[in-house]
Amino acid sequence: MRTQVVIIGSGPSGLLLGQLLSQQGIETVILDRVSKDYILSRVRAGVLEEGTVQLMEKVGAAKRLHQEGLPHNGFSLTFDGRDHRIDLVDLTSGKRVMVYGQTEVTHDLMDAREAAGLVTIYDAADVEPHEFEGSGPYVTYRKDGINHRIDCDFIAGCDGFHGVSRKSVADGAIKEFEKIYPFGWLGILADVPPVNHELIYANHPRGFALCSMRSHTRSRYYVQCSLEDRLEDWSDQRFWDEIRRRLPDSHAESMVIGPSFEKSIAPLRSFVSEPMRFGRLFLAGDAAHIVPPTGAKGLNLAASDVHYLSEALIEFYRDRSDAGIDFYSQKALSRVWKAVRFSWWMTTMMHRFTDTGDFGQRIQEAELDYLVQSRAASTALAENYVGLPY
Repeated sequence: MRTQVVIIGSGPSGLLLGQLLSQQGIETVILDRVSKDYILSRVRAGVLEEGTVQLMEKVGAAKRLHQEGLPHNGFSLTFDGRDHRIDLVDLTSGKRVMVYGQTEVTHDLMDAREAAGLVTIYDAADVEPHEFEGSGPYVTYRKDGINHRIDCDFIAGCDGFHGVSRKSVADGAIKEFEKIYPFGWLGILADVPPVNHELIYANHPRGFALCSMRSHTRSRYYVQCSLEDRLEDWSDQRFWDEIRRRLPDSHAESMVIGPSFEKSIAPLRSFVSEPMRFGRLFLAGDAAHIVPPTGAKGLNLAASDVHYLSEALIEFYRDRSDAGIDFYSQKALSRVWKAVRFSWWMTTMMHRFTDTGDFGQRIQEAELDYLVQSRAASTALAENYVGLPY
């Protein structure tokens, strides 16, 4: 088989890239090592920047997003028993975010790809990119016990942090930057109405808490926890008691509780690999970088990578110009590092760090107090939260 671009990974970044390229007549094949049902069973967050929404609109996959998504004009920061709302629309001259689950984004993009009759190969074992530093790259995989090869012009690695794309790069060609945070997030999903119509980010001496939602009747809540904690140690009742301790009384008293149907503990890390291009292999999304979820940037960074990469590949085929692909890594990483900084800042400001003690807690509260009292500081927060321009 031959195609123009092989995309490894059928998450949001790979699917979005496939749609953007196909609209310009560029042939793609998407490979994924797992099944479609497995991909759609994964629970992921979903606070979408306007740029991500616009890309979904561009590929004709935003109908359900606009029907079911929850537009948010602001969010709340709580600390020292106080609640302060950050008005995104006011601070950014009309911009806002959309709450819409990543799984739903993936589903919509899958539907769009299938409707266009484009090729996606699931359950592709032993996927491996080859010869991408030369002029004749190809990808091999095994399906139903049969070995296959796809020759191509380019390979896009959209296969996540643990995927094969980054691992296929020669030793010494990548420089990695990483910070591991000394805590995790215990998260639950429950079919109860959200405690607030917008997200709540809570700083508390007992640790961070986040009140989010998937719909008007389904809530997603998190509390900071130890990495040594076990899920079996956290009954639903213990979780509800703990998150209410970390919220101002007005929110704690109005919170509706109920049985959870999903519960997990996720570690937090910041990770960036440089560069994001290796000959005719490009990395995008989690294959190249990871951010803690505090700033809601993971999916949105994947979308901005895809924006830059799709424009570069379209320019190559349309104009026979290498300019876009030559500068893809530089352009993408410039935005990536700004989002990594923002996510790190939000994480360090909102979480309890045991090594800083009470002094650290007071510093956080002083920073938060300054943040909400200063329009300039609030504007900087809002501009980053709604997403920096591409």
